[in-house]
Amino acid sequence: MTTHDAPRRGLSRRAALGVTAGLALAARGASAQEWPTRPLRIIVPYTPGGTTDIATRLVAEPLSRVLGQPVVVENRPGANSIVGAAAAASSPPDGYTLVMVLPAHAANATLQAGKMPFDALASFAPVSLVVQAPLVLAGTKHVPAEDFRGFVEYIRARPGRVNYGSSGIGATAHLAMEQLQLRTGLRMEHVPYRGTQPALQDLMAGNIGLMFDTYSTLKPQFEAGNVRALGIATATRPSFAPELPTIIEGGLPDFVASSWCMLLAPARTPQPVLDRIAAEVATIVREPAMTRRLQDLGFVVEGRPPGPTGDFLRAEVARWGEVIRTADVRVE
Repeated sequence: MTTHDAPRRGLSRRAALGVTAGLALAARGASAQEWPTRPLRIIVPYTPGGTTDIATRLVAEPLSRVLGQPVVVENRPGANSIVGAAAAASSPPDGYTLVMVLPAHAANATLQAGKMPFDALASFAPVSLVVQAPLVLAGTKHVPAEDFRGFVEYIRARPGRVNYGSSGIGATAHLAMEQLQLRTGLRMEHVPYRGTQPALQDLMAGNIGLMFDTYSTLKPQFEAGNVRALGIATATRPSFAPELPTIIEGGLPDFVASSWCMLLAPARTPQPVLDRIAAEVATIVREPAMTRRLQDLGFVVEGRPPGPTGDFLRAEVARWGEVIRTADVRVE
């Protein structure tokens, strides 16, 4: 080999590597362009008929039309969303499996640390924060107080003697109330229920004093005069409930808390596929008629892309993790 041959051979090798990389990129691009070629499924880790299920089905139908493939909603309830999330995490990262999670997914990262068959962050690729559902604080009519300030004064005068309910340990409604106690110094006893409805029945009966839940759940009881509307945990009054004062207006600065619906995919799902789904979801939820339907259900429309969705999820994991540790919340 002469001294002139070496550079040529080196250049040839670099060129070959470049061609190989180019072919690989082209193959990935072609794969993304061909997607989807078969039905998709969105796993809902809760029972049919709930808020998450309704929001998912509202999005799935128009998503099916625009993608030209069926989008099947599969309910996989169990273990506070862990069963359904595990099924998604173990699925092939090919863009054909998604999961719609709630804040319980973020809370489980701390509550169930080391006990889950997946990592709440690393096992998933963020797709879209679809909607948020601000939490509303409701009070029983059996307490002689009519607004947020009045309830705070009533509870403060009876430390540990007022109960509050939630749909279960680690639910957003539970953790938001723990955060409320941390912020106000109030002391209440938690009564966890197996779902929202039994808690709501006991609120109406006066067996518990307070509970957080979504506006769509509580609105009929507010309108019927069965429970008191004490405040909504938003920065400003939402367009779907302009008559409802915020908890901030009630005297607790910067108190914001919401449930939310977020689409995730298995980790390593191709980014072009994630971007396509997120773009289509954003278009769907921002269509005026769909926006009105979602707002009627008490949702705030989001449709965030993958990057900001991932940032939001990490912030929620950190936020609820701090509440769980500070309040020493444990799963029994």
